[in-house]
Amino acid sequence: MVSKSDSLRDLSEIIRGGLASYPKEGLKEAMSALFGDRYQKRDLVPTMLRDAYGLANEEDKSGVPYAGFVNPNNPPSGPYGGTSLVWFPSSDSGTLIGFGVGTRGLAPDEGILMRPGHRRRIVALRRYLSRLGVEAWTKPDPAALGVVVPKSVRERFPGFDKVFQRYGSEMYCNAVVPRDDAEKARKVLQAFLDLYALERNWQVLKTFEREFENLHEDLRANLFIAPSADVVFERLQQRRFVILQGPPGTGKTRLAGEVLEHFFKGRGMTVQFHPAVTYEDFVIGLSPNEKAGSLQFHVRRGWLLEAIAKAKDAPYLLVVDEVNRADLGKVLGEAIYLFEAGEVGGSHARKIRLPHPIDDISELSIPENFYLLATMNTADRSIQNLDLAIRRRFAFMNIPPSRTVVAENAPDIATKYFDRLAEVFIEHAPVDSLDLMPGHAYFLAKDENELKSRFRHELIPLIDEYLRQGFLGAASSELYAVRDALEDWIQ
Repeated sequence: MVSKSDSLRDLSEIIRGGLASYPKEGLKEAMSALFGDRYQKRDLVPTMLRDAYGLANEEDKSGVPYAGFVNPNNPPSGPYGGTSLVWFPSSDSGTLIGFGVGTRGLAPDEGILMRPGHRRRIVALRRYLSRLGVEAWTKPDPAALGVVVPKSVRERFPGFDKVFQRYGSEMYCNAVVPRDDAEKARKVLQAFLDLYALERNWQVLKTFEREFENLHEDLRANLFIAPSADVVFERLQQRRFVILQGPPGTGKTRLAGEVLEHFFKGRGMTVQFHPAVTYEDFVIGLSPNEKAGSLQFHVRRGWLLEAIAKAKDAPYLLVVDEVNRADLGKVLGEAIYLFEAGEVGGSHARKIRLPHPIDDISELSIPENFYLLATMNTADRSIQNLDLAIRRRFAFMNIPPSRTVVAENAPDIATKYFDRLAEVFIEHAPVDSLDLMPGHAYFLAKDENELKSRFRHELIPLIDEYLRQGFLGAASSELYAVRDALEDWIQ
């Protein structure tokens, strides 16, 4: 519930109006009003407020007017260092808002700018703003001062050429504040301001606590975006060969089964790959003829040939569970040549010659009604990655852990611990360790007793294995803290 006093709305009204809305008393009063109304008054440090709208009135036309919040350890004026939340007003193009690095460099905010969590949150912010219908851009690495805002991006923000010329190296997240929609303008400012508040550890007052938490739950959801069965089926129609990838417990196999039952009406088969699966199992091979009086062999269809035969007349789905547990180069053999989505079915379909003719068929091609949907566990580091020749023939869809599934199918405390564990991975895990985040299946239970049993016998042993292997590196201490909290709760 929003209070009658809403300093955030007041400030957003000034910002969305551009230079024309600049108050006679300046901006610092409106910026300071946030503290005591939205955030704790003790979080206000005068040196963090910057108001340079006056640069627009100087004779030196190269000046770029701006205002915003900087690290409070900087001098009260002049060049500053560290990360900042700033906005650049214009006379006729509205206002460009965003995060940037001061011209004096990363210090004293190296800890923020180089932390994986900050990079991930600004990506989530861009996705959040996009859903609002607001144009936004983020730099892959906020600390990369040698990387300027690309030309293609600058063209998406007309009217701010001088801003980009002056601060193109320092900017790492930008959006235009909507001029003609007051409510949307407030949401844009809230998103930037509350994310900055999180990084600065500003304490949100109770009145706006729920709004603050809702935003960060939304940002977290934008970091773990799970496709629905409809989206997976749509991708299958476009690319024909799709792999669902993600950590254990995210429901990849269940989602594949849902696609099979709902969209293919059960017309399909499910097989599971493992290290002992061979070319003879998947494509074609020779098997002993047990009925013969002497040692004889007959040609046996593999799973692929069986599925292709059944796909002649109607759509048919072959589901391959744990596809990366087998040696795909050996399992697929020359059949990998067939997996080219644009050359399937018809007279121009790709063909291979079978090593053993079967039923008077010596060549194999993939019909138009054949589809393949596989699952892949990204957390098992004992499995080699797919080689590029195989990888390029498949479309990949990430299946991350779902907070929503936990919130809807488990006791409230399960969501609390899911959030704490997710925070460790979002905030600290290196890029190649984010996909180790345990799936939502580890948090699902009918009641707290069942949840405790699941934590004790499934989740904690998994976390212990991560810690033994050192998968999270410097983030191990944070993971230990969550692990110990889980253990304390289940006792």
